[in-house]
Amino acid sequence: MKKKLLFLIMIIGVFAISGCGKNSESDVIKDLTKKINDSKAYYVDGTLEIVNNEDVYTYNVNVSYKEKDNYKVSLVNTVNNHEQIILRNSDGVYVVTPRINKSFKFQSDWPYNNSQVYLLGPLLDDIANDANRTFEKVNDGSKIIVAANYPNNSKLVKQEILLDKSNNIKKVTVFDNNGTAQITMKFNKIDLNSKFNDNYFDLKQIIDIKEDNTDNTTNRENNSDENKNTTDKKVEDNSTTENNNTNVNENKNTNENNNTNVNENKNTNENKNENKKSSETKQTSSIEDVIYPMYIPANTYLSNKEKVSKDDGERLILTFDGDNPFMLIEETVTYEKEHLIVPTYGELEVMASTVAIVNDNSVNWIDNNIEYYVVSDKLSKSELLDIARSISVLPVSK
Repeated sequence: MKKKLLFLIMIIGVFAISGCGKNSESDVIKDLTKKINDSKAYYVDGTLEIVNNEDVYTYNVNVSYKEKDNYKVSLVNTVNNHEQIILRNSDGVYVVTPRINKSFKFQSDWPYNNSQVYLLGPLLDDIANDANRTFEKVNDGSKIIVAANYPNNSKLVKQEILLDKSNNIKKVTVFDNNGTAQITMKFNKIDLNSKFNDNYFDLKQIIDIKEDNTDNTTNRENNSDENKNTTDKKVEDNSTTENNNTNVNENKNTNENNNTNVNENKNTNENKNENKKSSETKQTSSIEDVIYPMYIPANTYLSNKEKVSKDDGERLILTFDGDNPFMLIEETVTYEKEHLIVPTYGELEVMASTVAIVNDNSVNWIDNNIEYYVVSDKLSKSELLDIARSISVLPVSK
């Protein structure tokens, strides 16, 4: 009898140990690692929130990945439907801005040069590389806290990664040194068995898709006010009847377009596709409001403001002098008739409202149809980005 009781106790103990081990830190991370590393291609759908000062910017995020470093990340601002695409393929890294028909090309280590809350591989690397990570079981899964790696923003110090009971990533939150959440990525869908066409990650494929999408009035590149009462037939006929609705993109031969925020099509030789592309952009021909930085380095002041005319718009130059001098340039942007690829030196940085280009002495970005440059030969990258982040247009004004 005693032998049977002892044997029963041993069996119960084995099951108890096995049950605990299945949910241990090492087993959870091992399972997560196997899932991600075994995936030759994946697709992610989620929502990204970025805090900037007291404002929150929200993006719909779609991520496509295929082995051998092919990435396509679509970031769509939920306020104005402005989309930017970060693309990596064998040719390099691109930031594609369909609204102005332009791409910036980098020779970059992205996405491996800092933490990426919406990419599974870099998140896994952050977990594996932090010997001081913490692990905790929670009611609906587990929580892993690791160091954050943002070289251009030292205020971001740690990441909280939440997993469900099946060890799938559900949410990533990045905290600053005060313990305040600054970046939050919620994963709505993760498909680790995705399949993509061979040319899915080609830049030309993305451009062609965007051009084709101009046929569709539900194209998310267009604001709803820009898709009213205009048909393909009107575009083909180059109607000369003036449209008094200032929220609609006008296609005319001779009548003046009264809306300076809508792209004009006056060339009677333009083909159908070019006219359709014109309806995709809200061209800004003038700078109505000066956007000032909310943050200015100590002992620095605005010394000069100058507005000059360009062939296709305006340029505003703000000069700041003092102990930490810099220059802020704001200028209007236009839609390129032919897709323009701009070779760019520097790294890309996802800011609150846009994707910026950062190099040793400048930060450059496009926001709300205005292109911005912060330039200084004295300030560091981090200081330049502090100024740039403080310039971001408020969400309610977009």
